[in-house]
Amino acid sequence: MTTESVPFGVRCGQLAREMPAAAVAIVFAPEQGDERQVTWSEFDERSTQLARACARDGVHHGDLVAIQMKNSPEFLFSIFACWKLGAVPVLVRWDLPDWELHRLHDVIRPKLLITADRTELFERSRSEPTDPLPPADPRYSSGICSSGSTGTPKIILRRAPLRFAGTGSSITVIETFEAVSPEQVILVPSPLYHNNGFVAANDLLVGHKIVLMERFDAARAVDLIERHRATGFTAATPIFQRIARVAGIEHRDLSSLEWVMQGAAQLPAWVAQFWFDRIGAEHVYLSYGASEGIGTTVCRGDEWLAHPGTVGRGVFGTQVRILDEDGADLPVGEIGDIYVRSARGINHEYLGDVPPLRVTPDGFATIGDVGWVDDDGYLYIADRRTDMIVTGGVNVYPAEVEAALSEHHEIADVVVIGLKDDEWGHRVHAVVQRTSESSPLGAADVIAFAKERISSYKVPKTVEFVGKIPRSEATKVSRSALIAERELQPNDSL
Repeated sequence: MTTESVPFGVRCGQLAREMPAAAVAIVFAPEQGDERQVTWSEFDERSTQLARACARDGVHHGDLVAIQMKNSPEFLFSIFACWKLGAVPVLVRWDLPDWELHRLHDVIRPKLLITADRTELFERSRSEPTDPLPPADPRYSSGICSSGSTGTPKIILRRAPLRFAGTGSSITVIETFEAVSPEQVILVPSPLYHNNGFVAANDLLVGHKIVLMERFDAARAVDLIERHRATGFTAATPIFQRIARVAGIEHRDLSSLEWVMQGAAQLPAWVAQFWFDRIGAEHVYLSYGASEGIGTTVCRGDEWLAHPGTVGRGVFGTQVRILDEDGADLPVGEIGDIYVRSARGINHEYLGDVPPLRVTPDGFATIGDVGWVDDDGYLYIADRRTDMIVTGGVNVYPAEVEAALSEHHEIADVVVIGLKDDEWGHRVHAVVQRTSESSPLGAADVIAFAKERISSYKVPKTVEFVGKIPRSEATKVSRSALIAERELQPNDSL
């Protein structure tokens, strides 16, 4: 296949010409109904037609276009339509409440908003010509929506990569460790508005076939892996955990998986061991990075076994430093702020009234995570500094407590937060989702289970049971919102 450096939109046309006429680019698995297949030719034609329709609506080179919908081929058409115009796709959660969407839109000020109910736009685009548009190089590759420490809307505009040159997919890092099959079938269980899902666009640029889930369901994901012989997927920790909990998973066929890539949170040891046992430690990868693209660390499962809990070492020129609050380097094994520096340098900008990242004079930046490195240079994550609980004068990192509690077979999900306490300053509080409504699991059981696994000062002093942890489709949870709700209206059970 062609690997010359070309704009993303041009690359889409190259693939349509190079691939066999009936070759499938996207298998779409909706929540309800039959699967849908999109060929490379259809993908190129529909994204070109949509680009032309967007241009008629006033979208020009450099404009921001907000895309707000569930996973679908139309979502991907919209991303590539933007690239073909030189516009910037800004990916927005489809399930945000109206008040939060209005705040986001006030920050983005998009030239156009594309949503699933814009059926007239998609239908109107079908009458547009399919001949290629002039090549366009967008200034930014994408916009990812996040929030600052105060909850203020924050849009991260990424400047790189802007042109396709043969790499950039999910397996680019993996190929630095081992060879994989040239024809990849990559499952996409994560929402496209999140980095773990958005990498599917890069997979398509390389020419890999993707199996796109409208919405993640663990049992459905296993079915899709088996039926389509998926070769790999990228996902956050809760997705790996939920697949490991699927009933009868020990009898399912995961042999097609050549690799899986985990990121976005610590991986509990029991979850790591499950995947090592099922597909081999040498096919499991763990990573650490940020939406800002300031650097990446990666390790393979066999390295993790030699350095339990690590998220690896820097790849592609990423360097790591651990600094104290005054900016001085800390020795091996001591917890401090994680600073990383990419070989590309700082390649993002923010929209929104949020402070810039803290950056050292020599270009190392931090997103606020704390951790340490070992003698071999492997990085370990303690937690976000803003999530740390100071209780009785000592520091407790929620991620460690959550990892320990996640081992309980009757705990489906758990989030640990710090609540104000007259005696302790803040107390460790666990919000627990049972595996079933009929589970007899009680607060005393959770506390006793924690005491067997972690130091006494880290054990939750209070436990609360909820029907469901309020996670986004990207598996993120707002700890600040959980804390605010409980400190206004306490709902603790001892």
